[in-house]
Amino acid sequence: MNALRNRVQLIGNIGNDPEIMTLDSGKKRARITLATNESYKNDKGEKITETQWHNLIAWGKPAELIEKYTSKGTQIAVEGKLTHRSYDDKNGEKKYVTEVVLTDMLLLGK
Repeated sequence: MNALRNRVQLIGNIGNDPEIMTLDSGKKRARITLATNESYKNDKGEKITETQWHNLIAWGKPAELIEKYTSKGTQIAVEGKLTHRSYDDKNGEKKYVTEVVLTDMLLLGK
């Protein structure tokens, strides 16, 4: 059952061009947002689509693949783990962030 702990799988479209950073060591980090859509019919029979936005971080090889092959609108499937962190913004207010750290990615669509 350990393999099932803290595992996230998402399919969606990239919401912005990837933000790529290269560290002094040469290792790359990619930061993207991913939109996932869920559709259902309400009690009037109308189709409703809800969009959820997810913050994704990729390191190393997955980051290089994101940089080379994706852009805003690209459809991808990802797997990773959910992480939480906090930081103090420039006004000294504590901010909380939830991100998916990618372990695997698959390009979909065109």
